[in-house]
Amino acid sequence: MSYKVVVIGAGYAGIEAALTLHRKKKKSDNIEITIIDKNPYHTFLTELHEVAGNRIHDDGVTVPLNKIFRYTDVRVIQDEIKNYDFENKKVSSDRCEYSYDYLVIAAGSTPNYYGIPGMKEHSFPLWSLDDAVRIRDHIMDCFIRASQEEDPELRKKLLTIVVGGGGFTGVEVIGEIAVWVKSLCREYGINRSEVSLHLVEALPDILHILKEKNRRKAARYLQKRLKVDIRTNTKITSLDGDKLLFENGDSILTSTVIWTAGVKACDLTNRINVPKGMGCRIEVDEYTAVKGFDNVYAIGDIALFMHEGHALPAMVETALQTGKAAAKNILNSVRGKEKEKLKPKYHGIMVSAGSYFAVAEIMGVSLNRLFAVIMKHLVNMHYYFGIGGFELVFRYLKYEFLYKRQHKPMLEAFITRKTMLLWLVPLRLYLGYYWLNEGINKAKDGWFVIKMLAGRAPDAQATASLTEEGHKVFRIVSENTPQWYEWIVENIILQYPMFFQYMIVIAEIGLGLAFITGTLTIPAAVAGLGMNINFLLSTGMYPETYWLIPAQIAMFQDAGKSFGVDYYLMPYLMRQWRYFVRNRKIKLTLFRE
Repeated sequence: MSYKVVVIGAGYAGIEAALTLHRKKKKSDNIEITIIDKNPYHTFLTELHEVAGNRIHDDGVTVPLNKIFRYTDVRVIQDEIKNYDFENKKVSSDRCEYSYDYLVIAAGSTPNYYGIPGMKEHSFPLWSLDDAVRIRDHIMDCFIRASQEEDPELRKKLLTIVVGGGGFTGVEVIGEIAVWVKSLCREYGINRSEVSLHLVEALPDILHILKEKNRRKAARYLQKRLKVDIRTNTKITSLDGDKLLFENGDSILTSTVIWTAGVKACDLTNRINVPKGMGCRIEVDEYTAVKGFDNVYAIGDIALFMHEGHALPAMVETALQTGKAAAKNILNSVRGKEKEKLKPKYHGIMVSAGSYFAVAEIMGVSLNRLFAVIMKHLVNMHYYFGIGGFELVFRYLKYEFLYKRQHKPMLEAFITRKTMLLWLVPLRLYLGYYWLNEGINKAKDGWFVIKMLAGRAPDAQATASLTEEGHKVFRIVSENTPQWYEWIVENIILQYPMFFQYMIVIAEIGLGLAFITGTLTIPAAVAGLGMNINFLLSTGMYPETYWLIPAQIAMFQDAGKSFGVDYYLMPYLMRQWRYFVRNRKIKLTLFRE
């Protein structure tokens, strides 16, 4: 019997469920997996503030679903499901109908405006890529108009930005915008003192889920460094066009209100007859199955999962854990096994304010500033590796560090400067010629037939001498050689000199061919640097060969992708790796995507 599993929604939870089903299913399970989403891409919602604040390009927070699920048994369909028929096990859109044996609802959440008059009509939510782009373009337009506006009141309104909600998203977006404002002021000739940034929170503190000391650090950074006005214990009562009103009677005139103060289950929960709890979230049991339906699961933000008397928060880690649990329990049902209860475990939370500040709490340990920033990047890379391997990790690093759009200190600007690969071709070819020539000369000198390596030289300055037969001997230990390296030479290398001579000659010829043809250029550069370090540890390098080190470092720019084999080889190897990660085997015919 064949089982059809349909996953609705390609967010964090939906993707985790689909990938877990693919990874853990057996051939005998006979499962067909389909994932349906209205967009052809997956959005990294936790990074949307970076687009809104113009730190990274739009493409930096999305990845095509076909790329995530390539080389898997998961079928990807772009469609918007509007109708759910649990009795007949069918879901449908305006154009198509899909039957299922098991349904996984991972449709996500939407902003919760809590009935505040005018908020939905006049504010900017931050819950999709379109939202982030809209905020970015609007802020830029406000600065352009303000730079040309002579009316001081209208100019002030254009330069006033308010973020409603002091949670993770609110802090991250106001922090990102505050950093960007510095660049905008320089670009449009506006004094930074004219710009007003406000973060409004109804609770007594921002980031209330963090420890008090971490809340204080984040607030202090926003106020002192980024000049953000933080208003806590302040409830918004209405947004009347461009006038934001508070419960205490105060008001702010602004052209920009960004709403991040809460979420609720997406609107589809209003169209289906299932038990619902707070925020219209679907009530699920300890197995993540919808109450009353053994074959329907709800995961991620749309699900109301109770644990120890509390609802799981709408967080990425929650989404991943519920997605994995649903997939495992579907497989258990198919195999006739007992379902497993979900036991949530939280490893940490983190929040950033711009590129260079963050606070984090990882397994009870508090981190801040540099360590928290590093941890945030590591966590993101871990997620990207899980859904797309090294390819997505490299993509993340490219957008986060190489393709940043603004606010780069001098050192960072120098490091991330993009280089035209064409100009590295002559250097790569000469580097290859040097190594190839060295290897060929050693072969001609008899390195394949005569013992050439020796230990410490009688004369401390000598690195080569002649034997009685007139053959040159290379002494690889000098007075400057570290003791530990001398031990390696005497006890390993000189015990098998011909083997290491073969290896040196073959390595030098191999490096030469690799650089000349542009094949595996980065690994070749690493190997070349390793040989240089080896020479330095033994008798040192000749001054005229020091250029090899910076030249090989320059090859890390993927120099083989310009007039080199790497242009074709590296994408092929990346496809092989992606296929292996998904299927634990290789397929040599993956010449195209």
